[in-house]
Amino acid sequence: MDQTDRPRWRRDAAIFLASQTISLLGSSLVQYALMWHVTLATKSGAMMTLYIVAGFVPTFLLSPFGGVWADRYDRKRLIILADAGIALVTLVLALFFLAGRTEIWLFFVAAAIRAVGQAVQGPAVGAILPQFVPEDKLMRVSGVNGTIQSTIMLVSPILSGALLSLSSIVTIFFIDVGTAAVAIAALSLFLRVPARERAPESAGASHLEDFRLGLRYVRDHRYLLSFFLFLGFLYFLVAPVAFLTPLQATRSYGPEVWRLTAIEIAFSLGMMGGGAFLAAWGGFRNRMRTIVLSTLMMGICTVALGLAPPFWLYLGIMLVFGVGMPFFNTPAAVMLQEHVADDYLGRVFGLLSMLSTSLMPLAMLFFGPLADAVRIEWILLATGAALLLQGFLALGRRRLMEAGLPAARDGAATEPASTSGS
Repeated sequence: MDQTDRPRWRRDAAIFLASQTISLLGSSLVQYALMWHVTLATKSGAMMTLYIVAGFVPTFLLSPFGGVWADRYDRKRLIILADAGIALVTLVLALFFLAGRTEIWLFFVAAAIRAVGQAVQGPAVGAILPQFVPEDKLMRVSGVNGTIQSTIMLVSPILSGALLSLSSIVTIFFIDVGTAAVAIAALSLFLRVPARERAPESAGASHLEDFRLGLRYVRDHRYLLSFFLFLGFLYFLVAPVAFLTPLQATRSYGPEVWRLTAIEIAFSLGMMGGGAFLAAWGGFRNRMRTIVLSTLMMGICTVALGLAPPFWLYLGIMLVFGVGMPFFNTPAAVMLQEHVADDYLGRVFGLLSMLSTSLMPLAMLFFGPLADAVRIEWILLATGAALLLQGFLALGRRRLMEAGLPAARDGAATEPASTSGS
């Protein structure tokens, strides 16, 4: 695709990003409000675990089929339906609250149903951009999107807390419904997405068979196997820095809430800055070089956090870690958008979502108990060193590095010539 094919791509990209920003803001406000309500109402770690599981398992189980639907059906319509479904759940929850029904089980059901919507929406959002954004602009558009998401990550907990202190949780529920309605109206009325044809070999296939075809596509394109293996190790190794650093800060620096808040703010500011820089720069021409740079940055920062520096320096390291995150997330998505055939893009993003939502929680089944047996600093030093090793080893993997080179889309797979095979 080039700019002559889609002369209005900037307008369409702006409409899409604006609608997703509005929708994400409302959803994030509700997400924090629900989590905090469960925490304050129960004061139970077990209840918090159940709430997290309720919001995690549906996404993990349904993301592959969400990918199938993203390849079978109109992706814009799927995004709209998922947004509407999530908003409907929030509206029903608001009505229950107004009727005086505030049982905790309602929050678990709401979290699970909202997770189903996210499982449907995620692959469709990842796969739709190449339909109206030119190939050579995907990195910049995705970088802008990443910056917006990082900003919302920073603003949402602050805004949600302020709203809860000034009004009630029902107000936040209605804000989410309103933002979803605006986002749906913008997509329905103003975004024009070119039609696409379904893959011929999947015509008439069942949903399960479509999923199997997606798995076969990944199997037959070795660079995807290599890339998913790389991502799998990375997700496993970053779990301690993602989940254990609040516990480390509490043990090493003190249990004050402001310290945990400062860590989150530093990380979010870093992500905002990194996303803005990537949007302006565009990254290396080889997407894998940008991803390796991010891996090395995260490895160095993880080792530095393991040295338990003074707290002000700890915050600086978290800021740098946040800067490195968009250098990984954005080129990883763009690399798939550039190389995977459009007919399979939804399923590949569904498998990626399944990978990303499962490995970090599964890693914590190992690292969580380990953190009670050994110092967290030692875990961070070991996983940081492993991340550095992974980054340097990736530079020597020819198939993986060649897959990072951009290629023109022609409706078929654009695997590097020397990396194909089954």
